[in-house]
Amino acid sequence: MQTSADIVMSPPDAVSAAAVADVVVRTPAMQFRATARDYISLAKPRIIVLLLITELATMIIAARGIPSPALLFWAALGGALASGGSGAINCWYDRDIDRVMARTCSRPLPSGRILPWQALSFGVSLIAASVLVFVIAVNALAAALALAGGLFYVFIYTMLLKRRTPLNIVIGGAAGAFPPLVGWAAVTGTVGWPAFVLFAVVFLWTPPHFWSLALLLRRDYRNASVPMLPGIIGTARTHRRILLYLLALITASLLPGLMLGVGYTIGAAVLGGCYLALALWARIKGSSHAAAVLFHYSLAYLALIFVVGAVTAVVLG
Repeated sequence: MQTSADIVMSPPDAVSAAAVADVVVRTPAMQFRATARDYISLAKPRIIVLLLITELATMIIAARGIPSPALLFWAALGGALASGGSGAINCWYDRDIDRVMARTCSRPLPSGRILPWQALSFGVSLIAASVLVFVIAVNALAAALALAGGLFYVFIYTMLLKRRTPLNIVIGGAAGAFPPLVGWAAVTGTVGWPAFVLFAVVFLWTPPHFWSLALLLRRDYRNASVPMLPGIIGTARTHRRILLYLLALITASLLPGLMLGVGYTIGAAVLGGCYLALALWARIKGSSHAAAVLFHYSLAYLALIFVVGAVTAVVLG
């Protein structure tokens, strides 16, 4: 087999200039891009996007309009760094169980493309950068809340609850509910009752969202010895729990209507009604396809209900 060293040392007529250029120029660039993609994947960018929607929409609701572009930018950057850092540390800690799950075995750590110490350093650095951004460009309360959310996700959910109890996502899901608190604090410098209501919306949304995913990945979680609800109490009872949580979620989602008015209330009721109808359909069907539809709608639901709140706040001015 001809190595890169063999190619470089071969006579000019034995190898083309293009091949040499590929070895000398293209390969490092390709490796850099691949490594960058791996680090970005450690930060879980899809989760970042969803959490930023809840944070920025809350900022608009708190301001009853569009905050300054600079505040939106720095708050978004700080929130992305906090979420990405805690996600990277989660990947570092869970690398052993990620290795045995089909959904996660190709991640950078289980596959060996990134070393554990590199992932941990990356995560800690992102969280530290998040605190600096919030303290310097936003305010100290927002910084403290963002840090609290990240630490809660790492220490309470990932390290303490995830592998020990089927209540892991019920309690640990509070970590993902911090962005509305951060967004409200970024605009007002305080945390008022509407922020706690929006916190409750995300908190109550988290279990049915993850349980619909767990219905699809029962075997994966069982192989990794992670006690997700469907593997503990079965699919039928999990569907009932989903419905109970949705009733609580829909109730909580209507409360911001006290501040945002009838337009928001109608939008929230329609989105919640669709969610409940899909959950009932998924329970009746009992298929993987129905669970997948429910899971994907749950993602759209959370984003849309915050968007409805933000749009209503802008319209009301």
